[in-house]
Amino acid sequence: MTVQIQLSEIDHARREDHGDGAWSIAPDLGYLRLAIVNVVFFGAPGGGDRNWVLIDTGLPTSRSSILAVAEKRFGTNARPAAIILTHRHFDHVGPVLDLANKWDVPVFAHPLERPYLDGTTSYPPPDPWVGGGLMALLSPLFPRGPIDLGSRLEILPGDGSIPGMPGWQWLHTPGHAPGHISLWREEDGSLIVGDAFITTGQESVYEVAVQDLEMHGPPRYFTPDWEAAERSVKQLAALKPRMVISGHGAAAAGAGMRQALESLAERFREFAVPPKLKFVREPATVPNS
Repeated sequence: MTVQIQLSEIDHARREDHGDGAWSIAPDLGYLRLAIVNVVFFGAPGGGDRNWVLIDTGLPTSRSSILAVAEKRFGTNARPAAIILTHRHFDHVGPVLDLANKWDVPVFAHPLERPYLDGTTSYPPPDPWVGGGLMALLSPLFPRGPIDLGSRLEILPGDGSIPGMPGWQWLHTPGHAPGHISLWREEDGSLIVGDAFITTGQESVYEVAVQDLEMHGPPRYFTPDWEAAERSVKQLAALKPRMVISGHGAAAAGAGMRQALESLAERFREFAVPPKLKFVREPATVPNS
């Protein structure tokens, strides 16, 4: 079930195509849809070397598309100052190590995601019986093992700041993953939420292909801790963002978006939590070092 807000009331964020392959939704903010997932580019177009940041890296097949957009958007051989990961799920980290090595940049993540990024631990298994369609049923086939970023991996600063992104702060928004983060800029109400909530359905092949603009909770099959997920959505709704970019679906804006997000927060268990969870398990935790 989705939040029952008329889709015409959930506005697409105003976006412009500057010919670099990404949708620009603010002077220093753009995103690129790569098959089923979005990556986000922060930084002024034409900013040059080390003057931009990449948030998430999409699927393993996303490398060439990211490189092409980066070159057109920021300049030939313009490297980012950092890569920021909202979480480690396979569709958000695809070519991250390859890109980090090519650009010689650090990759920042929350400390609770470290075990999944340093080769130590796998995520818990998905729940294919959450309903909604074929994507959920196929979820046990999706990669969930650890990757090892080695010396490229760095932990986000404890003060909430984000390297290379002045004016932004990271927020711990667990539930979909233990160390999931969202990125918030209070000045203009911009919010990058990863998969804390999403703006299109993700459980069926049809939803993934059509990408109707709707308000959903996190992808059900890969969300092990629904209580934490609910708290995270309430936390984000309380910010009253003006524009949101989620990991799946188009960027959304306006009063309709805020109303839909508030409805999701208020009625999260009705709208987001699967009615039946076949797998009963403890939320993912970080093993003792």
